[in-house]
Amino acid sequence: MAIQDPDPAVHHAARQGFSSAADSYSRGRPDYPRELLPWLRQTLGLGAGKSVVDLGAGTGKFTPLLLATGASVVAVEPLDEMRTQLLRNIPTVTALAGSAQSLPLADESVDAVLCAQAFHWFASTVALREIGRVLRPGGKLGLVWNVRDESVDWVAAITRIVKPYEGDTPRYHTGEWRRLFPGELFSQLEETVVSYRHRGSVRQVIVERVLSVSFIAALPEADRKHVVQSLDALIASYAELKGAASIEFPYRTHAYCSTRAVTA
Repeated sequence: MAIQDPDPAVHHAARQGFSSAADSYSRGRPDYPRELLPWLRQTLGLGAGKSVVDLGAGTGKFTPLLLATGASVVAVEPLDEMRTQLLRNIPTVTALAGSAQSLPLADESVDAVLCAQAFHWFASTVALREIGRVLRPGGKLGLVWNVRDESVDWVAAITRIVKPYEGDTPRYHTGEWRRLFPGELFSQLEETVVSYRHRGSVRQVIVERVLSVSFIAALPEADRKHVVQSLDALIASYAELKGAASIEFPYRTHAYCSTRAVTA
C-alpha cells in the first residue's frame, strides 16, 4: 500500500494540537540522550564546518544536541507557536518558517537533515524529494524518536489511556513511514537504539507529557479533563508513582540514518 502524500502540508491534528500546546510540549516532552552525540558525529558526520537542518524542530528539544556537535544548525518549523517557543528556549538559533514539502533552503546546501519526533507527520515521496533537493549528494537523513518503554507496566497503562483517542493521526508505531526506504533517493535505514530516562515530577513527565500529544491537546476540554482524571487515577494506583517527588519515565530512543544517493 502506497503512503499518501499529505495535503495540507501540516496534518490537522498537528496544527490544532501543537498550536494550542506549545507550552505543554516544552515542559512535558523529554529531551534526548547525550549518548546520541557519537551517532550524530560519526554516522551523520556532523561537526565543525558541517551544516544540518533540524526539520520539524518544534520547541527545540533536539536542537541542543545538534549544536553540541559544532555543526551549523538551521531549525525549520511550520507552526508559529512552536517556533516562538523554540526561540524563547534557544534565542541564538536560526529558526525559519517552512515545511518538509517546502524548505526555505537552496539546492544541495546542507550536509544533513535531522527529524526528531517528526518524520511520521510528513512521510511522503514529496517530502523526501524536497529533503533530497537540499541535501548534498551523499548527505545524511537522520530520523529519531523517543519511544515509551511499554515493558514497564505503568507505562503500558498510560498507552491504554491515550490510544483510544488516536484516530487517523500519523504515529511512529504504525511503521507506515518505513515504506519509503529504500527508495530512488535514499538508502535503506540503519538503526541505533539507546535507553533513556526522563527525570522529573509526576506532573511533568506523565501528565504534561500526555497533554502535549497532538490528538490529546486537540480534544474538547471535557475530554482532556477525562484524560487527566484517568492519569491521576493511574498515578494513585502505583506505589512507585503515588506521592513521589520525582520519577524516571523509561524510553527507548530509536535513531535511523539514510544516505542520499550521489546521483539523483
